Amino acid sequence: MRVIAHLRARLDTAYDNTYHHKLRGRIWNALEGTKYDEIHDEDRPKGFTYSNPFPPGDMREGDERTLLVASPHEELLANVAADLKDDRELNIGEMPFHVNSVNGLATDVGEPGTSGTIETGTGVLIRIPPWRFEEYGIDTDHDEAEFWRPEHTMEPFRNQVENNLDKKHDLFCPDYLPGPSEADGDLFDGADLIKTFSIPVTVTQGQRETWVLSKWRFDYTVRDDHHRRHLNLALDTGIGERNSLGFGFVNITEKEDQRSGRKERVDA
Repeated sequence: MRVIAHLRARLDTAYDNTYHHKLRGRIWNALEGTKYDEIHDEDRPKGFTYSNPFPPGDMREGDERTLLVASPHEELLANVAADLKDDRELNIGEMPFHVNSVNGLATDVGEPGTSGTIETGTGVLIRIPPWRFEEYGIDTDHDEAEFWRPEHTMEPFRNQVENNLDKKHDLFCPDYLPGPSEADGDLFDGADLIKTFSIPVTVTQGQRETWVLSKWRFDYTVRDDHHRRHLNLALDTGIGERNSLGFGFVNITEKEDQRSGRKERVDA
């Protein structure tokens, strides 16, 4: 489930690539006093993620941008939508916007047999824990979690994505349903690395770190209803870590029902 907000730039402004902390703050403000406010300080996936204001790029007054917020919790999204409607002045870092409209948006990878492509709209954060260095043949001079890079190969990336999605499944799906690691087959049919890059991230007020992120294009074919649920969970919560800072946000960009042969471009 998603909320889509159509924005209008209030001033000429440069695009702020360090928007994450400010946008997260607006979402938490929208959840203040709700049951979701209680998980703010818990060390666990929060159950929401969001896109960057897209398309990226410097803006002139009146230019339009779009923002997506995703969550498996309909009530959480309702609170975010209500906040954006009540206060239509949205300042994301140094980018001042007016919220023109806010609507709900349903997303679904499709019924079993559907094939498609999912792309990361924001960078994916994957950190390899030190107790798995030996298993993956990682030789470092430190004992802190290692940011995933292409030289680490796909195995640790796949494992960390699956382990992380397992945690989210435990939190946000019924206990009796099998999680991603209990399913036959991989989450994705294929993974194409688009790029890796590093950016400064304000983790909390006054604490800034440089993180190594990656962007991907994933192919999928829905095997069964369990696989469908796992893929849709990734759409609702993001993949990888720190999704509540806006990392790991994913979109379906193409979807084809193999039974009907109908193919469609998607941007959701």
